[in-house]
Amino acid sequence: MKPIRLVTGFLTVGVWTLLSRVLGFVRDILIAAFLGAGPVAEAFLIAFALPNMFRRFFAEGAFNMAFVPMFSKKVEGDDDALGFARDAFAGLATVLIVFSALAILAMPWLVVAMAGGFIGDARFDLAVLYGRIAFPYILFISLAALLSGVLNAVGRFVAAAAAPVLLNMLFIGAMTLAVRIGWDVGDALIWTVPFAGMAQLALVWIAARRAGYQLTPRRPRLTPELKRLAVIAAPAALAGGVMQVNLLIGRQVASFFDGAIAWLSYADRLYQLPLGVVGIAVGVVLLPDLSRRLRADDTEGGAHTFNRAAEFSLALTVPAAVALMVIPVPLVSVLFERGAFASDDTAATALAVAVYGLGLPAFVMQKTLQPLYFAREDTRRPFHYAVVSMLVNAAVAIGLAPVIGYIAAAFGTTLAGWAMVWLLWRGSRNMGDAALLDARFKRRLWRIVLAALLMGGLLWGAVLLVGPWLGVPTLRYAALALIVGIGIAGYFGIGHLVGAFRLGEFKAAMRRG
Repeated sequence: MKPIRLVTGFLTVGVWTLLSRVLGFVRDILIAAFLGAGPVAEAFLIAFALPNMFRRFFAEGAFNMAFVPMFSKKVEGDDDALGFARDAFAGLATVLIVFSALAILAMPWLVVAMAGGFIGDARFDLAVLYGRIAFPYILFISLAALLSGVLNAVGRFVAAAAAPVLLNMLFIGAMTLAVRIGWDVGDALIWTVPFAGMAQLALVWIAARRAGYQLTPRRPRLTPELKRLAVIAAPAALAGGVMQVNLLIGRQVASFFDGAIAWLSYADRLYQLPLGVVGIAVGVVLLPDLSRRLRADDTEGGAHTFNRAAEFSLALTVPAAVALMVIPVPLVSVLFERGAFASDDTAATALAVAVYGLGLPAFVMQKTLQPLYFAREDTRRPFHYAVVSMLVNAAVAIGLAPVIGYIAAAFGTTLAGWAMVWLLWRGSRNMGDAALLDARFKRRLWRIVLAALLMGGLLWGAVLLVGPWLGVPTLRYAALALIVGIGIAGYFGIGHLVGAFRLGEFKAAMRRG
């Protein structure tokens, strides 16, 4: 993959992910306005988190990280990639059907595991009911994730990146319709979940069929290749399980503080915007490309791909992190404070946004470093590193909760993210030249940080300048847009001047896209 094509792939996925995240903002703005941080909102957030948690465990976390490199190499070597994909599809579907049935029966225990603080109040029964309705989503979205891996491996990124857009559009439509005709908003949201999963699966299935990979249901069979896939996926599954334990720790801590699950969820939405646009785009494009280059023994090309991915990630992530730490209150106030979401909710959510912002570069760099391991079919070491990260998270979140309250969960997540990055980086030192940071990356890194810090100063000054407008209902959106615009223009202008990047690189990639 040529450098300009590599960046184009990042931008293609990034643009669609940006659209999805913007619509996700609209979705969460509506949830905050209609439900605030109350019991229905928290019950829905826990119920929706359950299938998403296991989705990352089964599909995006473990299965796809093992499947994509194997499938990419089969595509490169013309080695019956379609048959392998069909066997994997049938095997994954069988496991998920059985697992979903068991999970629905065990839903009360799953809710306890997710949010022990719900026991004894109205949130518990509602979360159990919502969880049973939402859980079949895992079947549809996990199969969609496998199909997305197929599409990404053959260089077709649009349909897979567009699937989350469909999800958020359905959520927004359901809430809007519910309010207009008098339905319960919580019920409308939760029933949308399984139907959205079916719609996402249909979208990527049609795209895969058009790409020549029609994955039809068939009887599962345990082939030697699937056994090898399972052996490779097992450590990744354990690593994915550890990462989900990290999320469980945060939710358990938050569940003992009224409103905290909602505050952390809304804060999560803000930092997930740059994480999704940059981190997921890099991960989606980088893993299959590295896998192909390793098969072809292209060490120089692999090193270039890795370094440009890391450079691109930090060039867009570091300024976003600085912005989240410098102006969290204006962001949360303008985006969420309306209806049932009050000023106290804004203050609590903004604090979490600032803490997550501190960890944002780490969350993105994980997406860049992990493909170095997965492309080599090394899933054991990331598992060991994830265990250490989990212990860091547990020590911070649980240990500090009695002292600083719900925000301990956000600090635990951030510090665990940095611990994971350090371990991944240290472990990659023995991978040879393909994993080394080149001179261009080292030269540009400190310039990226400098440009972002100077941009932070501009943002601070802009808030002081237009701050009073942020409290005026008719002007606050324009005021926030002005602040953000100043930050974006300032960062890219300063970055170009100090040599952090060249604007022509982004323009050329966008023209190619």
